[in-house]
Amino acid sequence: MNGMSAIRERPGLARAKVSAGDVLRLAGVLVLGVLGAMAHAQEPMQPLDRVVAVVNNQPILWSDIRNEIRFAVLDPEQVSGTLTPQRAMQELISRALIQQQIGQEDAMAAAPSEEDVQARVNEIRKELPACVRVNCATDAGWQAFLKANELTAEQVENYVRLRLEILRFIEIRFRQGIRISSEETEAYYRDKLVPQYAKGAQVPPLSAVAPRIEEILLEEQVNVMFDNWLDNLRKQGNVEVLDPSLESSDATATGSDIVE
Repeated sequence: MNGMSAIRERPGLARAKVSAGDVLRLAGVLVLGVLGAMAHAQEPMQPLDRVVAVVNNQPILWSDIRNEIRFAVLDPEQVSGTLTPQRAMQELISRALIQQQIGQEDAMAAAPSEEDVQARVNEIRKELPACVRVNCATDAGWQAFLKANELTAEQVENYVRLRLEILRFIEIRFRQGIRISSEETEAYYRDKLVPQYAKGAQVPPLSAVAPRIEEILLEEQVNVMFDNWLDNLRKQGNVEVLDPSLESSDATATGSDIVE
């Protein structure tokens, strides 16, 4: 008898008594919860980021496309509004392939110094046409330019650092082994430079322009080698564009598109 009484008196088995006040309080909590959820649902939804392409298991996000278009303002060759999402996608794919190769070969050798990065940023602030108009050489002008283009100083530095890294990689991998012969220099001078001058105009001697001609020929050969190398990377790699709207019927981005 005492044992049965003890069982009935255990708190875990006792029957709970719920008053009318408890019910009203519970109902009030539920109503407030529902109203809160409704208010949250009516808030403007933020756009979700998503993977739009995969390059050798490395994802490219929709936010990467948006950022690439924003960064186009830092390219003096880029006319405002001409970089389409499709073109931005091609440039991002090529850049991902190049960065992967840099990582495999020698990332440290291609890494620019902080002094080089800051020097390039200062050049942008002083020489970029869009920057000159708002006097980016001053701190106030630079901050105004960044704000107007939804950029931060850190983002610009990271962007410049990546560009310099790729340029350094190209220098190491392609440029050092190229030699321009005197015959090639003379042929360019005779066939391409001299005809640009009007009849009777004074043409500079070959000796005066030979260094610049050699530089032009060197850049041309580097571009050809780099474009062929990049094309082979695309063919050999696993590149998948997941968003059909970002597929481009145009030619893929060339080496000059990536580093200029």
